[in-house]
Amino acid sequence: MILTFGLILILFALIGTPLFVVIGGAALLGFHSVGLDSVLVINEMYNKISGNSILLAIPLFTFAGYILAESGTPTRLINLSKAFLGWLPGGVAIVALVSCGVFTAFTGASGVTIIALGGLLYTVLENEKYPEKFSLGLLTSSGSLGLLFPPSLAIILYGIIAETSIDKLFIAGIIPGVLLIVMLSAYSIKKGSMSLVSITKFSFKNVLKTLIDSCWEVPLPFIIIGGIYSGIFTPTEAASITAFYVLVVEVFIYRELSLFKDIPRIMRESMILVGGILIILGSSLGLTNYLIDQQVPMKILGFMQEYITSKYVFLILLNIFLLIVGCLMDIFSAIVVVVPLIKPIAVGLGIDPVHLGIIFLINLQIGYSTPPVGLNLFIASFRFKQPILKLYRASIPFLIILLIALLIVTYFPVLSMFLVKLFSSGNL
Repeated sequence: MILTFGLILILFALIGTPLFVVIGGAALLGFHSVGLDSVLVINEMYNKISGNSILLAIPLFTFAGYILAESGTPTRLINLSKAFLGWLPGGVAIVALVSCGVFTAFTGASGVTIIALGGLLYTVLENEKYPEKFSLGLLTSSGSLGLLFPPSLAIILYGIIAETSIDKLFIAGIIPGVLLIVMLSAYSIKKGSMSLVSITKFSFKNVLKTLIDSCWEVPLPFIIIGGIYSGIFTPTEAASITAFYVLVVEVFIYRELSLFKDIPRIMRESMILVGGILIILGSSLGLTNYLIDQQVPMKILGFMQEYITSKYVFLILLNIFLLIVGCLMDIFSAIVVVVPLIKPIAVGLGIDPVHLGIIFLINLQIGYSTPPVGLNLFIASFRFKQPILKLYRASIPFLIILLIALLIVTYFPVLSMFLVKLFSSGNL
């Protein structure tokens, strides 16, 4: 009977049943199979969520990100980046990369970035005579580019599930995140030079104008990063400050949003995403508790230690597995389901949980744009009104570059751990 129910749950997952239903059902089934009361699942969900104050950062950062998406911030961000980088060969493409990276860091979701910035950036790239295939591939693959930068929701959620310092994860993602942008920028410069696209002449006047236009938004990343790393406030407090700051700036200073008309709507829309995250998180914690009680991670670790003795071989297999997971699942679901299983195995092989987190997030970031079912591909197809097969072909060069960067970060942990160790002598 247990096997039958297990097969039914898998079937439900394949036909599109909400993930939290499948995960919660698996947890209930697991506890029932060993004769334990199913109320333990609910108790575990409540205890883990109610006792974790860092979860408050998720709705606050999400709310702030949605406010930025609904305001004139995307346009100001693109204009500012273009003023600084538009003079380079391929400079407008680099503008797109930087803009998407910064925006995704705050919104926490690549779909929001493609929808909010995609139309603007695609028009800019088209006007600058970039090839259509290049523009589509660039915007599709860079929609999730900022997941390694603070205050990324994915980093916060990984830290909660893996019980790893979020401060350290924030700082560990900076160098790998910059590496991804630099490698894609190098390709963009080469492509821009080959295509003879137009460039924007550098102008101090234009730089000054765009800085003035975005003078209230430019300090925000420095306030968050500086405050957290200096120990002035925690990530949760940073989320509160960010939400309040963004609300005041966009409603009362720029006056682009109405306090009584737009903000209630934005609150509803942003909390739908948060509600989905929390439901998946709660049901997954119940399943995780069962797996740990039954020593499933330790059994997997024992099996792998018998057949895989090299952590380098394990990392190759892990990357392949996570790319598949990132292709099939959204990043929040993947974190809460997979992290509890792989963390004990990785730690047993001598891999630092912080470095593991960066590997994990890069894989899932790439998985968003990986054929055949990467989420970014379908969102971009809808946003740009292009056939999905066309986006498959357009994304391949960018995916190859990102995979090379993934291998570099995977096998050179110093890229993730250098700043962490540097700051560990101080406040971290």
